[in-house]
Amino acid sequence: MGVDISLPVYVISVAAELADMHPQTLRQYDRLGLVKPSRAPGRARRYSQRDVNTLREVQRLSQEGVSLEGIRRILELENQVAALQHRVRELSSELTQRRSGPDPSRVFAAGLAGDVVTLPRGKRPRPRSQAMVIWRGERS
Repeated sequence: MGVDISLPVYVISVAAELADMHPQTLRQYDRLGLVKPSRAPGRARRYSQRDVNTLREVQRLSQEGVSLEGIRRILELENQVAALQHRVRELSSELTQRRSGPDPSRVFAAGLAGDVVTLPRGKRPRPRSQAMVIWRGERS
């Protein structure tokens, strides 16, 4: 079992030290919405390892000359991409499960009572009543 990087465990002073920033910078980034730490009882900020990683990314982008508004937009887009990638994995998994179900080559037909029945590929339903024989007879 791995460590949950989204678990808010760091107080602001520890998170600032891990990110190599001043605590006031973390407060400013919180106000700007660049990093959104959890709140402990008493409204104290609690940072996760994911938050610290985001702070490091903010610092890197800032050093490269990207404005804080640009950084906010980059982080927003990265979050959208991550959410979409997660959804693609979910849908791919669901598709794989559906394809590897009981019989991926199944065929459906209408039963005598109008219900849907599953047939093996290449098989036709056998007539079990006069109605089916009449239907088949009309078709010929």
